[in-house]
Amino acid sequence: MPTTKPVDERLWIKEAHQLVKDLFSRSPALYWTDLLASSGLAWAGTVLFFMAPTAAWQTLGFILAGIFFYRAGTFMHEIIHMPRDEMPWFKRAWNVFIGVPLLMPWVLYRNHIEHHSRLHFGTPRDGEYLPLASAPLKETLKYMVQIPILPLLALARFGLVGPLSWLVPPLRRWLLSNGTAYVSNPYYKKRFSEREMGHLRIVEVLCFSWVMAWVAMTVFGPVELYHWLMAWALHAWTLGLNWVRNLAAHSYSNRGEPMSHLKQLEDSVNITGQTWLTVWLFPVGLRYHALHHLFPGLPYHNMGEAHRRLVQHFGPDSPYEKANYSNYFAVVATLFSSARRTPPEDSAIAQWRARA
Repeated sequence: MPTTKPVDERLWIKEAHQLVKDLFSRSPALYWTDLLASSGLAWAGTVLFFMAPTAAWQTLGFILAGIFFYRAGTFMHEIIHMPRDEMPWFKRAWNVFIGVPLLMPWVLYRNHIEHHSRLHFGTPRDGEYLPLASAPLKETLKYMVQIPILPLLALARFGLVGPLSWLVPPLRRWLLSNGTAYVSNPYYKKRFSEREMGHLRIVEVLCFSWVMAWVAMTVFGPVELYHWLMAWALHAWTLGLNWVRNLAAHSYSNRGEPMSHLKQLEDSVNITGQTWLTVWLFPVGLRYHALHHLFPGLPYHNMGEAHRRLVQHFGPDSPYEKANYSNYFAVVATLFSSARRTPPEDSAIAQWRARA
């Protein structure tokens, strides 16, 4: 709903913070329990998918493995917002259970912090923002058809290009600027942080070793070529869930201008309806994405309480209310409707491409 009177951004955010200031402490026990349960179910589903004697059981294993890999994988987002010295073994365990096997170690997501910057959010310098609502519908379709390619890119990055780049300095320089960040904005380019270079080399070696283990098991048994196809399908299903969910993270209508903290909030999305799709597609606090942009350090297990307090305190005429949507389909329908009305000559993505 529209705001009925001007809002002092600084005072409004300060008042909102006072309401939730007691909710910023993480529960390590809950984090560990959730990660171990989710990754355990994901790997159990994977075993069922690869070893079940019937197609029905294989299908069940495929569906469950993807859903729980996705849930466990979203803890990467929580990790990025933790202080460097907080829960170090949790971060290592996540890489062991999820990051290395799925070729997505969390250190490549360090660029996410820029997504919360006033200078970067909603601009070509934001790796997680693409103005799909301000571009023709074909751009959204191009975004969607990338899903089957994502696992192949990960395999090429860690199984081929990464190791080669250790031997070829020009390739290394290119890779550190063009292939070492998790982004949905293909026009984002920034060199990987020197501070994290040691960490990067370790996970590159681990991921390459994982790929080589699969190669060895293929040469000497028991892995067959169709197992690679199965692994690709499961990986694409897992990554595709997040790719589709991401369509309802923001309005994606900003044309590239820097936005204030409050405007970032209003551009972001909370999914407030409690349906099976919300639980499945928005795990680990992702349904409160606007709330996350308001308070990035808020742990996922306290977001529901924080949301209730903000809604109750500020009522229906606040900036926070602008970010609340009843369901996923309402957000995506708005995006598609805006995209259909955007002529090619007015495409924001064309402008982004020119800037890049």
